[in-house]
Amino acid sequence: MIFIAILIGCILGAILGLNAPIISYTYSSYLAIAIIAALDSVFGGIASVINKNFDLKIFISGFFGNAILAILLTILGQKLNVDIYLAAIVVFVWRMFMNLGTIRRYYVEKWSNIIKEKTVKKEKDKKEA
Repeated sequence: MIFIAILIGCILGAILGLNAPIISYTYSSYLAIAIIAALDSVFGGIASVINKNFDLKIFISGFFGNAILAILLTILGQKLNVDIYLAAIVVFVWRMFMNLGTIRRYYVEKWSNIIKEKTVKKEKDKKEA
C-alpha cells in the first residue's frame, strides 16, 4: 500500500516538476534543504511503519517541523554569513541513511524468509514424492 502511494507521489512529482516554473537561484538553497528535511521525514515514516509504531500526528508535525526548522537555519546562516545549513544537511542525510538501513534490513529478511520457505517446501515435496 505504501509503495503505491510512493509511486503515485513520484509520478505526480515528475509530471508537476516538468510543468513547474524554474526556481530562482536565490531560493534554491531553501528549497533544497526543505526537500532533504521532508525526505528524512518520509523515510522515517516508512521505517516507523515497518517497526509498527507509526503515528500520523508525529509524521505530519515532523514533516513540516523539520522543513521549517531547516529553512530557518538556512536563513539564519545567510544572515550570519555562515553555512549553518550544511549541519542540517549532514544530520538529515545521516538519518535518511539510518532509516534506509532499517527498511533494507526488513525487506532483505522478508525476502530471505520467503525464499527459505519455498526451498523447504520443495524439499518436502521431493521427499513425499
